[in-house]
Amino acid sequence: MANGLMEGKKAQDWLNLVLAVALFVSPWVIGFAIETMPAWNAWIVGLVLGGLAIAALSAFAEWEEWANLVLGVWLIVSPWLLQFAANMNAMWTHVVLGALVAAVSAWALWDYRQNPHAHV
Repeated sequence: MANGLMEGKKAQDWLNLVLAVALFVSPWVIGFAIETMPAWNAWIVGLVLGGLAIAALSAFAEWEEWANLVLGVWLIVSPWLLQFAANMNAMWTHVVLGALVAAVSAWALWDYRQNPHAHV
């Protein structure tokens, strides 16, 4: 039964879920929860990433991976666009997790293009 549950599920979806949780808890763990802009950015993007990961685990759709890729890029550039790059803890958390989300999403898109029937 466990194999049936995991059939068609990709490691990338689970990795994105773990990254979403890490992003969501990062303001408390890394210590920038009192900084409004980076904390809310982490919480909101973490929730959206988590929702997309759960949706992809339920029923894969290529657009979910593209949305994750966009969110990963957003995380990378958000410290400068939202002007919290001076907070090194928040900036590096966003950049590193954003790069990981973008890389995992690009991997998922590449994998989908190579094996489209594995996601059905």
